[in-house]
Amino acid sequence: MTNTFLKKLYKSNKIDLVQPNENIKDAYLNKSDDYLDTAKLCVDNDKLEQSVSMSYYSMYYSVLALLFNTGIKSEVHTASILILNKVYGLDDSKISFAKTERVDKQYFIDFSIAKEESEELIEMAQEFNALIFDFISKISNENIQAFRNKFKLLIGL
Repeated sequence: MTNTFLKKLYKSNKIDLVQPNENIKDAYLNKSDDYLDTAKLCVDNDKLEQSVSMSYYSMYYSVLALLFNTGIKSEVHTASILILNKVYGLDDSKISFAKTERVDKQYFIDFSIAKEESEELIEMAQEFNALIFDFISKISNENIQAFRNKFKLLIGL
């Protein structure tokens, strides 16, 4: 199922191999930090729904930084999260949880958000981002090639 989904996305150019790009990686890492700071400001100003979205996007942008660091482009959130697990072997449970929370809070009206929940999600995003940032910092050129090869196998190249 996963491979079929990713193969279809590859054929439609929604995911692809590109040149590793340090500038794009850095831009996404900066975006990740900015969104996390915004999530904190939102909590401080009782904008809890917005804080949930900002926490998720902070995590998502750190994943995109990792992908571009190794030369993988993804335009689909679900695919990016799958690649995080299938190519890099990283636990995707925190970002998957945050994505579900964001969708629930952003698209549905029958919910309530406690300030503590938003604060816990910010803490989760901080932990997740620290893991991704650390992982990126330890990637060698050999690792990049190995990750690209895993991606190729995943999409059937």
